Amino acid sequence: MPRRGRQQDVPMQRLGTPHEVAEAIYFLCSNRSSYINGSEIHINGGQHV
Repeated sequence: MPRRGRQQDVPMQRLGTPHEVAEAIYFLCSNRSSYINGSEIHINGGQHV
């Protein structure tokens, strides 16, 4: 049985881009995230909820 690719294992059926990860990091470093503390933000396309 052939091994499935990583993209097929992710519910969104694609891997995230470096730009998408950078956008999340940028948000966390900005004043817009000032009310967020002690949180984990999973950037994984819904693979682990």
